[in-house]
Amino acid sequence: MPSPPAPADDERSSPDEASARAAIRQGLGVALATSAYGVSFGALAVAAGLDIWQTAVLSLVMFTGGSQFAFVGVIAAGGLPAAPAAIASASLLGVRNIAYGMRMSPVIGTGFWRRLGAAQFTIDESTAVSLAQTDARARKLGFWVTGVAIYIGWNISTVAGALLGDVLGDPKAYGLDAAAAAAFLALLWPRLRRRQPIAVGVAAAVVATILTPALMPGVPVLIAAVVAVIVGWFDWLGGGRPPADEPGDVPERIGLP
Repeated sequence: MPSPPAPADDERSSPDEASARAAIRQGLGVALATSAYGVSFGALAVAAGLDIWQTAVLSLVMFTGGSQFAFVGVIAAGGLPAAPAAIASASLLGVRNIAYGMRMSPVIGTGFWRRLGAAQFTIDESTAVSLAQTDARARKLGFWVTGVAIYIGWNISTVAGALLGDVLGDPKAYGLDAAAAAAFLALLWPRLRRRQPIAVGVAAAVVATILTPALMPGVPVLIAAVVAVIVGWFDWLGGGRPPADEPGDVPERIGLP
């Protein structure tokens, strides 16, 4: 009598093991896709006037793609005098990682060194992959695998982009100058679900467009951000409703570190 077929790997493993493997696969997949953006950043940074070492250090230390694109975008438009505005714009975009850190605190657990290490890897993608999981171990694995893999891949691709940009010249010839705008749109689009976010986005865009010809690069962005703060503070068009729950919202924002 023939023996029954051996069960598949997923059938032999426990639900916890299957969830852990799924989290690892998702983290590596997101890291592979996200790291590709680093090539654009490296090329744009060199075109903006940074050398290869400065570009590499910026990715190693700052490691938040939206802020990095904002920084080099303002520097490219205004040069060294625009550095304060570039730093302010980059810092403003990086504030969102503070909110991620508060949400990820229960996932990371206690311990000073563990939390200190996790701070560098708390980005859009690691938060999204982690909160998409269904159990505690998978969430923790999703966070660390995604964050560490993107950190390695992002920095490697940044150097590659800086070298290519230095060799090939103007990134506009390859469409890389559109990378920053596309990245910001990818971060913004999932938020445009209700009247208030749509109104904020339109009003901020109008303010920035009107002020751009008259003010130093980067300053119109900061003033446009004040529009968002005022609308949020007074809850205009918000109807007094609480904000959407972040775990259901963050996974849709996978795109940039």
